[in-house]
Amino acid sequence: MSGSRVGPRWRPYPAYRDSGVEWLGEVPEGWEVRRLKTVAVAKPSNVDKKSEEGQRPIRLCNYVDVYKNESITADLPFMAATATDAQIRDFRIKPSDVLATKDSETADDIAVPALVQVDEPDLLCGYHLTMIRPGSDLLGAYLFRCMQAEGMSNQFMLSANGVTRFGLPVSAFTEALLLLPPLPEQQAIAAFLDRETIKIDTLIAKKERLLEFLDEKRTALISWAVTKGLDPGAPMKDSGVEWLGEVPEGWEVTSLSRVTQSRCDGPFGSGLKTEHYEDSGIRVIRLQNVGFAGFRDSDRAFISEQYYKTSLGDHSVNEGDLLIAGLGDSEHPVGRACVAPAGISPAMVKADCFRFRLDSRRVFSPFVALQLSITAAAAGGAEATGATRARMNLSSTSARRIATPPLSEQQAIAAYLDRETTKLDTLKSKIQKAIDLLKEYRTALISAAVTGKIDVRDEVAT
Repeated sequence: MSGSRVGPRWRPYPAYRDSGVEWLGEVPEGWEVRRLKTVAVAKPSNVDKKSEEGQRPIRLCNYVDVYKNESITADLPFMAATATDAQIRDFRIKPSDVLATKDSETADDIAVPALVQVDEPDLLCGYHLTMIRPGSDLLGAYLFRCMQAEGMSNQFMLSANGVTRFGLPVSAFTEALLLLPPLPEQQAIAAFLDRETIKIDTLIAKKERLLEFLDEKRTALISWAVTKGLDPGAPMKDSGVEWLGEVPEGWEVTSLSRVTQSRCDGPFGSGLKTEHYEDSGIRVIRLQNVGFAGFRDSDRAFISEQYYKTSLGDHSVNEGDLLIAGLGDSEHPVGRACVAPAGISPAMVKADCFRFRLDSRRVFSPFVALQLSITAAAAGGAEATGATRARMNLSSTSARRIATPPLSEQQAIAAYLDRETTKLDTLKSKIQKAIDLLKEYRTALISAAVTGKIDVRDEVAT
């Protein structure tokens, strides 16, 4: 019964017994296997975000408050709403309550818990959450950690119902199994995990800040190279384009249409619907495939060759074509571009995606994709329409201004950026792997502590 998954530092309990539950295996002597309903009360909230006349003003702790925070504290920006007297009585949250998400887009990301650490008379548990109030034999801080552990998480995942969106009935919570040590041990385990997870979270935060720095460095590197070139001493001129600024004197500033041999967008209206998709055939290039100067191949869709030829016209995509997103948001800006990869044909673009076949004697598609992507946010802000999502049409996209050096210099800049960004991406990959390992270790440590695989009773005082 060693805690091998969390390293040799932690020792096991001196004595174990068979739990009678296959996936739990042996548990420390003196620990009980209990269903949650025997030690806590779970209630799914029915308090929605609406404010209605005749009801009392309250504040709501909502789904996002729980999903993004392990602790519910007074400094969170709770939503103002109203509730009935009965709802206030039933769903006012109190310290040591555990709130859990009961809905999710995926079954493996459900029942995310948060521990309540605030006592406010007008603060209620909101809709899409289940409020769990521990009884006298169970500490909320311990229950919170149990719900983060693999054993309970797996139970909730298996209980989730749905296809495109998943939900948990209240029985999934009440029937869940957990291990119940004596109260002093619950307190020791909770205190131990608070201490150790803070250390792990601090390391994760440092590595995540490093990732952010590398992202900023990558963006700055690309931005400078595709708008200022590789020669720091080159004389500059005003491009006349706000988001390009000054460019080297030898660069040509022109519109995308002037270096394009042919262009198209995807079919509109009812030309392409869900029922037209097949398991193979003509590849359909969609918005989710157009990344920041890089093609995203993970999302794949196809239509039959016969339907394409008889009903849709020419929306073809060949290797090396420039692909541009005509719709975007703050995370994925409109106007970002990438190059169609080798082996993509036969393929076509869907609505809100544009295909430009460039004049290879004048421009190098990877260079143009980099410049369009790095200036997408600024260009989209100036030229796009739309409130919640920015949109550009084929005409306005064709009119976008680009600055290009001679072809050989474009190729040299693209090759330089490929080398340098590969180095940065390799470093980022190593850091991300370290973060993932830390998160796995965090979960394993929590799981080991709440299932008695490691004895932490003497660790809290050390």
